[in-house]
Amino acid sequence: MSSKGLVYLVGAGPGDPGLITVKGLACLQKADVVIYDRLVSPALLRQAPRGCEMIDVGKSPRRHTLPQEAINALLVEKALAGKVVVRLKGGDPFLFGRGGEEAEALAEAGVPFEVVPGVTSAIAAPAYAGIPVTHRHHTSTFAVVTGHEDPTKADPSLDWQKLATAAGTLVLLMGVGNLPQIVAKLVEHGRDPRTPVAIVQQGTEPRQKTVTGTLADIVQRAREADIKPPAVTIVGEVVALRNKLRWFDTKPLFGKRVLVTRSREQASALSQRLRELGAEPLEYPAIEIAPPKEMAPLDEAIARLAAYDWLIFTSANGVRALVGRMNERGMDTRALERLRIAAVGPATAQAVQNCGLRVDYMPEVYTTKEIAAGIGDVAGERLLLPRAARAPRQLAQALRGKGAVVDEVAAYRTLAVGAADEPKALLEDGQIDIVTFTSSSTVRNLVRMLGGDTECLRGPIVACIGPVTARTAKRLGIRVDVVAKEHTIAGLMEAIAAAVAERERDDER
Repeated sequence: MSSKGLVYLVGAGPGDPGLITVKGLACLQKADVVIYDRLVSPALLRQAPRGCEMIDVGKSPRRHTLPQEAINALLVEKALAGKVVVRLKGGDPFLFGRGGEEAEALAEAGVPFEVVPGVTSAIAAPAYAGIPVTHRHHTSTFAVVTGHEDPTKADPSLDWQKLATAAGTLVLLMGVGNLPQIVAKLVEHGRDPRTPVAIVQQGTEPRQKTVTGTLADIVQRAREADIKPPAVTIVGEVVALRNKLRWFDTKPLFGKRVLVTRSREQASALSQRLRELGAEPLEYPAIEIAPPKEMAPLDEAIARLAAYDWLIFTSANGVRALVGRMNERGMDTRALERLRIAAVGPATAQAVQNCGLRVDYMPEVYTTKEIAAGIGDVAGERLLLPRAARAPRQLAQALRGKGAVVDEVAAYRTLAVGAADEPKALLEDGQIDIVTFTSSSTVRNLVRMLGGDTECLRGPIVACIGPVTARTAKRLGIRVDVVAKEHTIAGLMEAIAAAVAERERDDER
């Protein structure tokens, strides 16, 4: 086998991390080295393997961390060292991405490479703005043109006389700075000044901004809207379809920046749901999940599983901690099959089911209080509660009040993470719209990260997954705006969406 590595030239898509291809994601997840551009989503970079070398080459219109020749040399160097290299490029690598030059350099050096096409912003940004670049009743042709070149220079490489009317739809990339000159050239060479135009800034991202007009007024409208790169300009009759077909910027949480305080292991599900609703999740975990300081009590409980009648889980973390420890000790989860299992809510129940186990009881209202109220007659029975080290004791006390013998064991700990300088600055600058808390520990630890200063939490909507979390927040001096009626991620999202809609109605009054 050759000692040479392999380079994948991967299109990362236009901004939305969900628009990378399946093959592109697979390449990223097996990379030894990732060499990426400025516009690549941080959410995609987190998909690289732990320990992968990450190199930011930071290309932007006015700043290159590395010149193109140096990037080419870097790709060759890493591959000749036997590495699997992913060159992660915004959009598609071969559409104004200089991927062709990189492929040439690799070919000349004898380095094996593959090209993984990406979704280009030339199509994705219009689509996210509700604009199809072709439509049977409007046009069957479109052209993608660089707007980076000044059309008024002495020897332009673009023939604007032919381009102006050659296609029904013109899509211009990187043209914000040259917009006045481009518009003038299009009109000069025959494009009707009444032709609809749209400019989509940061297309496919929650901060997407769309401005529409005509060739006659789009320059002024773009100036008034303070349009900045990166932006895509669409010229053609298809722009008129936006009012009917817009879908992305009408989502209930579109454009909202949401602070996610869950542990990194759990944040992805919440962040994904936020993205589906049009929000931009900012993951700054206030906690991390760790094993208990002393494993002996958990190990002793596992050793006497046969003595228990019920196993009660109050979180998915408890499920993962118990089953994970059993696996470490070489025990099969079939040892749990004879026990009756209770789960506090759907997420916890799903974690149980993912282990191939059956849930015998889940309360209709997803609180620990309701577990004790609805579990039935447990007098004389022995119950195991694998929980967080600092979990409230009310559930165990209530079950003992019903005559049960209850063993509580610390299956995991929630630890505070480091200082929160960046989220605190964002909060103080009013750049976060919503703060989410999914447990009391996320509240306590965020307050600790903020140095006890909760003043910066007065501006955004504060949303808690349930009443216990809300009580903790209020006790620490935090105003709570939203408490989910159903104490799940889905319930939290529903409550946040309703609160945002109500606030927007109030602003319109």
